[in-house]
Amino acid sequence: MVLVVVEENEPFEKALKKFKRIVEKEGILTEVRRRQFYEKPSEKRKRRERQARKRIIKAMKKRNLI
Repeated sequence: MVLVVVEENEPFEKALKKFKRIVEKEGILTEVRRRQFYEKPSEKRKRRERQARKRIIKAMKKRNLI
């Protein structure tokens, strides 16, 4: 659950920006989009494997191995 503390006399736009930043950081929208439709176990496994591969490649690039 996202909780945004709004200061007194704080403009609505600033509070909305705080809310959006927190939601993005928590990954809530990504999770909602992912759960919108049923995902077969085989598709879930393939997605996780792709994500793992992507993380490994990113780490290797960071260490200048690729």
